[in-house]
Amino acid sequence: MIIELNEDTFDEYAVKNYRNPNCTSVLEFLDDLKTIKYVKRLINKYVAQKDLKERLILNHIISLSNVFGVEATVNMLHYKIEKRNHHVLNAFFLFLNYIETEDLEFLDLNLYNSLKKKI
Repeated sequence: MIIELNEDTFDEYAVKNYRNPNCTSVLEFLDDLKTIKYVKRLINKYVAQKDLKERLILNHIISLSNVFGVEATVNMLHYKIEKRNHHVLNAFFLFLNYIETEDLEFLDLNLYNSLKKKI
């Protein structure tokens, strides 16, 4: 289920779903949150230049889900990444079994099939 987030609720939602028992400071939390920006940048680069770093994107998404949980990771990335790029993001989510096919509005089927073949 995708939760409607906005700028006012995003940080509170992130804190509420943060589950890193090894976190000792706010800086660690903020570093974990920065991973969202890295995923966004990598997806934008793929869309603009067809330069895909699929393993790095997968590692970032998995790292996020390890500290925020799968559902929160899906919701936060859907919020922070432009809707026009959700087809790319959803291919990674489906590959990782983070979402079901019936939850999809957009999917880059070629990318999904490529991930299944390569990894």
